Amino acid sequence: MRIIFMGTPQFAVASLEALLNAGEDVVAVVTAPDKPAGRGQKLQQSAVKHYAESRGIPVLQPLKLRDLNFLAALREFNADLQVVVAFRMLPEVVWAMPPLGTINLHASLLPQYRGAAPINHAIINGETESGVSTFLLQHEIDTGHILFQEKVRIAPDDTAGDLHDKLMVIGAELLTKTVRAIAGGKANATPQNTLIADTELKHAPKIFKEDCEIDWRRPVDDVYNLIRGLSPYPAAYTFLDGKALKVFKATKEKTAIAHPPGTYVTDGTSFLKFACNDGYIAIQELQIEGKKRMDVVDFLRGYRPSSVTIIS
Repeated sequence: MRIIFMGTPQFAVASLEALLNAGEDVVAVVTAPDKPAGRGQKLQQSAVKHYAESRGIPVLQPLKLRDLNFLAALREFNADLQVVVAFRMLPEVVWAMPPLGTINLHASLLPQYRGAAPINHAIINGETESGVSTFLLQHEIDTGHILFQEKVRIAPDDTAGDLHDKLMVIGAELLTKTVRAIAGGKANATPQNTLIADTELKHAPKIFKEDCEIDWRRPVDDVYNLIRGLSPYPAAYTFLDGKALKVFKATKEKTAIAHPPGTYVTDGTSFLKFACNDGYIAIQELQIEGKKRMDVVDFLRGYRPSSVTIIS
């Protein structure tokens, strides 16, 4: 089959590489336009573009997916199938173009966690299991008929970054399996509404800055899961003496508390803890406003809190 691949971040590169290594005929790649980044605001290529060019694959970078020139260029490749991994929402004029349709790899066990941030929300909600799904695109986002799924265990200390890496590898394998099944006429599509039954659906909307601020009045388990679910990006944050403090890694201590929620305590050298309503969060890796990311010992070595309860 002639395949057009659509994707942008590193997560998608693993899938593109897997398809090429399996001998699939990827005739073109569609990815995001180059964007300015960093202090110098130099144009940066997407991870997918960088990899595609290294393999000699033509790259399309439309600003608008309904652009007539882009659509004409897409048709010129005469693709049998389109594959989408971590890309934008496609208009019907794009996803319905190839005769075999367009398939998507989604980082959840659909129909659960439809949306832009399934990895983050699964950990924030304290799930012990996630996975990947391949499905056929249709009008409603993430609602198309499911082709294949693969489950993945979430460890108690996994961060969003850890789960991302697991799903990236397993998703690439599942996508290759899906493409081979389609080529062989062995891909059976299962409507998502047959899997819902009486199950309450959990959603995975885009995460905004206001979603990342830690509410220390919450139970310690909820705060711990929020920190894991937002690490390493966009990162949960709080404030320390008026400065924003991102938290990347922490441990939890369920115990009777002697301080109001939000109070931080330290011995000044080895630990920094914040009180929740039923325990403490001990911060291990952090980044205070204007500084680099570091572990708590290095941070305390150079930081003198202005108001703190010192305990040993």
